[in-house]
Amino acid sequence: CTHYLFIVVVAVNSTLLTINAGDYIFYTDWAWTSYTVFSISQTLMLIVGATYYLTFTGVPGTATYYALIMTVYTWIAKGAWFALGHPYDFIVTPVWLPSAMLLDLVYWATKKNKHSLILFGGVLVGMSLPLFNMVNLITVADPLETAFKYPRPTLPPYMTPIEPQVGKFYNSPVALGAGAGAVLACTFAALGCKLNTW
Repeated sequence: CTHYLFIVVVAVNSTLLTINAGDYIFYTDWAWTSYTVFSISQTLMLIVGATYYLTFTGVPGTATYYALIMTVYTWIAKGAWFALGHPYDFIVTPVWLPSAMLLDLVYWATKKNKHSLILFGGVLVGMSLPLFNMVNLITVADPLETAFKYPRPTLPPYMTPIEPQVGKFYNSPVALGAGAGAVLACTFAALGCKLNTW
C-alpha cells in the first residue's frame, strides 16, 4: 500500500511541477534560460518516479505507464488552469512518453539490470527530454505573443516582457539541458532504485 501511495504522490507532484514549469513562456526575456532549467526539472521528476515504479514492478513498460499518468494528470490540471484564463497549449503534447519508452527499452534490453538502467537509462532520458520538449515548444504558440496576450497583473514593471533575449545567456538551451540532464538523471535514477529498498 505504501508503495502505491508513493507512486501516486510522486506522480501528482511531478504534475504540479511541470504545470509550473510551463511559465517559461511568460518570462520572455529569460525564455531560453528558463526553458533549460524547467527541462531539467521535468527530466528529474519523470525519471525518479518512473524508475521507482519500473523497479518496483519489475515489468518493462511501467515507466511509460507512469509517464502516461503524469500526462493525463497534467491534461486535467491544465484544463482547470485554462478555465482560470491561462493558455492551454503549453504541455498538451505528451513529451514524457518517448523518454519513458527509452527507459523501458533499456530495462528490457539489459535483462532488468539496475546498474545499466541507472547509467544508460539516466543518460537517455536526460538527453532526450529537452529535445522532445523543444519539439513541444515548436508546436505551441509563439512565446512573445503569448506573453502579451496573457499579461501577468502581478508582475512588477521591471519584469514586463519587452523583447526576447534569445541566445544572450546560452547558445543552445537544448544542448545545455541535455548535458546537465544526462548527468543529474543518473543520480535520480539511482534514487528511484534506492527507494525500493525500504
